[in-house]
Amino acid sequence: MIDGLPIACFQPFIDTATGLIAGVEALGRLRQADGRLVSVGPLFFDPKVSGTALRRLDRAIRENALQRLHEAPDDWFLSLNISPRWIGRLHPGQALPSLKQLLLAGIPAHRIVFEITELGASRRLPEVVARYREAGARIAIDDFGAGYSQLDRVLALEPDILKLDMRLFQEAARGGASGEVVKALAQMAEKTGCWIIAEGVETEAEMDFALECGARYVQGYLFARAEEHFFASDAFVGRFATLRDRYVRQKLAERGRLMILRQQVNALMAMLRDWAATGAPASQLPAPSDYPWLLRLYQCDRHGTQLTPNLEWRDGKWHEDPRYLGHNWSWRPYFYQLLAEGWEERRLTLSSTYRDATSNQYCLTAGQFVDDGMRLLLVDIDAAGF
Repeated sequence: MIDGLPIACFQPFIDTATGLIAGVEALGRLRQADGRLVSVGPLFFDPKVSGTALRRLDRAIRENALQRLHEAPDDWFLSLNISPRWIGRLHPGQALPSLKQLLLAGIPAHRIVFEITELGASRRLPEVVARYREAGARIAIDDFGAGYSQLDRVLALEPDILKLDMRLFQEAARGGASGEVVKALAQMAEKTGCWIIAEGVETEAEMDFALECGARYVQGYLFARAEEHFFASDAFVGRFATLRDRYVRQKLAERGRLMILRQQVNALMAMLRDWAATGAPASQLPAPSDYPWLLRLYQCDRHGTQLTPNLEWRDGKWHEDPRYLGHNWSWRPYFYQLLAEGWEERRLTLSSTYRDATSNQYCLTAGQFVDDGMRLLLVDIDAAGF
């Protein structure tokens, strides 16, 4: 039994390039006798509700959203959730009900994004997606990153938009390994020509992380919940500009700290070059009291093979760790970055931040060629403060 009048409520997508509302997602609600609106979401997981009733509910909400889209600005898009569970019930060649609804409502397909909520429910999904795209609609994949086994299906559908899985996104925004995973997923999506939507943006930290991931649109309670009526296009421009400017200031401050680090590393390298040139023992190295971020130093030949033990400052003296003698590091991204950027000019180079699998620390590696380019002096830096 479905109790209430089905209607669509609309949650906006904020364009990170302008701060304007670029479109809305239609979310189903049931208006109760007392006027309250309740989400239809739980009904789709209730085994007591028949599939036929759910299909009718789904189409009623979609029809309501399409009829009311005429009230929105002409340049907005509407995102409609499509469950492939219904697709399997269509006959081959049957007209797609969602496209028929667009025609009846007088909505051009280019204003529609069909948001695929599942990937494994129908073998006919690629065919249906192709028909949506042929009509002029765009395709979005919801909950991207929630199931890594779906990656091949995502790539096969060639979507226009990927919505990062909300739970994974929010966890990643708190930092740690999941943050690197989500940024890698976002980077992969960008390289395949997809726009990223970060949904579930509820805090300023999550907003920052969405920008870090290169999200084209953000969606979440930080700006608005789903409402029955449309917001003005510029309703969040001021709020977004404040958040964006704060993010930019933070990134500039990070850049400033990095420039100071580079100056400090240059001073450290000058001291180390003199020591390395003489072949003196580690005992003759001064204490690195001015460089609390120093993790270790070592030397490699120009091909990446480690020539010296790691030297680490602990308990007031230098310690040698010979375990990595003879290891070749040229395959590591930071190393060939140092080779490419530092060889010609013999200048100091600084890698991007990476996570060291051995120590589980976020690091930077600085390098500079010495001994007329025959050796590379390397310093690993604790990146936690940068």
